[in-house]
Amino acid sequence: MEVAVLQSPVAQTKVVGKTGVLIVNLGTPDSPSVPDVRKYLREFLMDGRVIDIPLVQRSLLVNGVIAPFRAPKSAKIYKQLWTETGSPLKYYGQVVEKELQKELGDDYVVKLAMRYQSPSIDAGLNEFQQLGLTNIIVVPFFPQYASASTGSVYAKVMDIVKDWNVIPAIRFVNRFLEHPKFIEGFAQIARKYMAAYDYDHFLFSYHGLPERQIRKGDVTKTVCQFGDCCNTFNALNQHCYRAQCFETTRLLVEALGIPEGKYTTSFQSRLGSDPWIKPYTDEVIKEFPSNGIKSVLAFSPAFVADCLETTIEVGVEYKELFEQAGGKHWQLVESLNDSPIWIETLVDLVKTA
Repeated sequence: MEVAVLQSPVAQTKVVGKTGVLIVNLGTPDSPSVPDVRKYLREFLMDGRVIDIPLVQRSLLVNGVIAPFRAPKSAKIYKQLWTETGSPLKYYGQVVEKELQKELGDDYVVKLAMRYQSPSIDAGLNEFQQLGLTNIIVVPFFPQYASASTGSVYAKVMDIVKDWNVIPAIRFVNRFLEHPKFIEGFAQIARKYMAAYDYDHFLFSYHGLPERQIRKGDVTKTVCQFGDCCNTFNALNQHCYRAQCFETTRLLVEALGIPEGKYTTSFQSRLGSDPWIKPYTDEVIKEFPSNGIKSVLAFSPAFVADCLETTIEVGVEYKELFEQAGGKHWQLVESLNDSPIWIETLVDLVKTA
């Protein structure tokens, strides 16, 4: 007797989940008051990737010297920067969060976080955890990789998720200085100034780092010489922050058609007496007028949102320094902030992460 066997097809259910996108900038005080600025400085400078000295020494330096004495001075500067919408860095971050969410659509959950202060990385990741997201993309807002910036974000994220029972798939954007839309974003802003004025020189000023941090990143112990080694960008020096900055300049110079000899790459915001990567922006500026450079278009392409280092340091303080030395015309190229091309850049970075 034949037995008919009824074979039921196995229903296969594909679970489609959302992807969390954590966009992370450096951070800002909650207000320009001295207590809030001091709180921010303490959290920022106690990061062992920012001031990379032993914990006891770092604590004595930050809590005993820098935070108490620098906070009142920094608070005054932050008051110059503050607007009716608050900190520009946080304000633009919030706008970008909304615009990026709109462009990415319902398959993504976009959250803004700051490496220091609020909104925190902890809060963003915890929200992703509560939503049951198993795919997360972290986009640090630093075009060039440095241990003290992008590396610190990586470390913080991993420190948080290491205690989760279910650790999601996490992908990080390492750098994006080569992204064509990132370069074009700065070029678009610069072109409007170049069309209105014939500049003698173009300055590309990047946030500085201690030379020791660059040496630590050179695992070969042979590449970083703090000189001509950054004249090309290759497989050996591609992880060097200084080399990445020089490459960013070359890409912007090419995009804008700036002739050789009419531009300078330099580094700002040094702290302490240890040698930082050179040339130093403030020293370079002092020499411009005596070399016949009376007008400068200044870029700060290490930052994607205007902040104290761009608006105040480059836009105001360096302008005053230039004019005191005999310069006549100084113009800052603003950061990408919430421009449409910056949103387009982020969409590309997320979808190709």
